Amino acid sequence: MIKSLCGCCLLINLNYFRNMKNIKIIEVPSEIGAGTRGASLGVDAIKVAALDFMSNFFVHFPSEKVQVENQLLFEQIQSPYAKRIHGVLNMYDKISKSVFDCIKNNFFPVVLSGDHSNAGGTIAGIKMAKPKSKLGVVWIDAHADLHTPYTTPSGNLHGMPLATAIAEDNMECKVHNIDEKTARIWNQLKSLGGIKQKVLPEDIVFISLRDYEKEEKSLIEKYGMKVITTAEVRRNGAENISRKVLRHLSDCTDIYVSFDVDSIDSSISKGTGTPVSNGLREREAEDLISKFMQNHKICCFEITEVNPTLDKENMMAEIAFNILQRSVNMLMMN
Repeated sequence: MIKSLCGCCLLINLNYFRNMKNIKIIEVPSEIGAGTRGASLGVDAIKVAALDFMSNFFVHFPSEKVQVENQLLFEQIQSPYAKRIHGVLNMYDKISKSVFDCIKNNFFPVVLSGDHSNAGGTIAGIKMAKPKSKLGVVWIDAHADLHTPYTTPSGNLHGMPLATAIAEDNMECKVHNIDEKTARIWNQLKSLGGIKQKVLPEDIVFISLRDYEKEEKSLIEKYGMKVITTAEVRRNGAENISRKVLRHLSDCTDIYVSFDVDSIDSSISKGTGTPVSNGLREREAEDLISKFMQNHKICCFEITEVNPTLDKENMMAEIAFNILQRSVNMLMMN
């Protein structure tokens, strides 16, 4: 109780709370960009994990739930090379407005989303709120998510958010011809908020990237995008890797960190739609993200692709919650 504290301790505690970041949780239980069903349940699975740990984490922060378009999962696909793209455009619009309002009201947005297509809306919202900023992206993911409707092997939009962020069609590697309506909506995704290119390609850093196609590799090489492998993280440690990434992004005024749980090794990350071997260990991911959260340039953090329908005992959500809780603790202390 406060009355039992000495004057010095009381001052320290009051200063701590006075200096805390204002954090807001933005929940986006949308999975229309994914190829496997169940990611829309990921946000609630993380909340269940908090309850299982007897944590009242979610009581401490204001939250907002973005209305989703998951009813489209029951409708016929009209654009095979950009599945449910009209719904994804609606999601981009809703998410970007939520993130924009959050930042403009001096809150730090922590986004918990279903599938990774939603990150395109998050990036748009950051850039709309900070149009003059030079935005860097730390993409902790097994996949590059740099496909376009012209190159995609699956048609799933969760493989395309970074292409929309850098406003890239990758016509040099074109595989498909797309219809006029799909092309029009794709161009709207790339220019949401009236901003054509929200991130420069060279201001993206991939961590634990290990499963991507030749079309994506072509863009990575073309723009000289930074890739840090799992082996490099393991060899050098979280502290050195975070310093290396932040040096690379030193010209950026703001940095967004996006954590796809499939960056964790498939022996652990059963509860996600596209698990890949040779990934990060749980503690490696946790240490790495917590190091990033200590930097004042970090402006938004997102966790995505938890799918409890593919899991046993909600393990993936528990890992995600541990990372979420430690990351937010780091934010509040810095």
